[in-house]
Formats: sequence, structure tokens, C-alpha cells
Amino acid sequence: MTANDDWKLPWSGHCRCERVSLRITRPPLMTMACHCTGCQRMTASAFSLTVMVPADGFEVTGDVVVGGLHGASKHLFCSYCLTWMFTRPEGMDSLVNVRATMLDDHSWFEPFIETFTKEKLAWASTPARHSFATLPELSHYEPLMREFAERAPRPR
Repeated sequence: MTANDDWKLPWSGHCRCERVSLRITRPPLMTMACHCTGCQRMTASAFSLTVMVPADGFEVTGDVVVGGLHGASKHLFCSYCLTWMFTRPEGMDSLVNVRATMLDDHSWFEPFIETFTKEKLAWASTPARHSFATLPELSHYEPLMREFAERAPRPR
């Protein structure tokens, strides 16, 4: 069985109005929940949910616009319904952080790590295996991704 078979790739997804479509052809590197106040405000919820995928395994069809903060990290939204769909993180051109609920099948999703727990709402909890007060140090990502590849839940 290949890695793609294990993950049942490719995956498809779309925004709320379905004018923008996503396609993911490479296995995810990690899943996460972010509790930062920026994600709380952009989602109008307690946290955002992310599937980190390799940029060379990500395709988008349709018109997207930059929203949220207009800084070095680009938060991309459907230009029509303004659904927050994915983020291109600053300095990490090889990655795309896709909002997990944009996937047509996100029933398998479970955050592997949670970030910015120092800003989380007191009642908010996730089943994440690892928690970080802010972001993990860069040296933590490789072992986390290795563990994720071995232990993360897969689509059924």
C-alpha cells in the first residue's frame, strides 16, 4: 500500500458557496487546532482547525482574495462568500495550511497538536496529543511530523 492509498488521496474540498475548489494530492504533514485570538476572531469560534499539506500537493480552482491581516502570512478566502479556506504561512513556501472543514470528507480529522494554548478560552479543549503555549520551536516540527505520519487517524 502506498502512502496515498493509506490517506485515500486525492482529497477534494470547497468553500461554502462552492465557487472555489481545493484538491490535495499529497499526504498531510500534521493536523492542528490554533487557539490564538486571531484565529478565534477569524473563525468566530474557540479555535481554527488546520491540515498542513505540502504546497506541491495542493491545487485551488476559483478566485481567492487575501483576508484577515494583510501581512507576510496570507490568509486566503473565497472572493464571493468570503469563507476562510487556507493560509500560506510566512517563510514556509513549501506548506499550505488548509482549514480542515473545507475538505469534502473531514470526518477523520483530529488535531494532533494544539497551539497558542496560552490564549485559549478556559472551556475549550481538544483531543490533541501535544499542546504548546505558542508555536512549537522549529526543532520540534520534524519529530512531530514523523510521529503524526505514524499515529494519526486516517480517512476511512
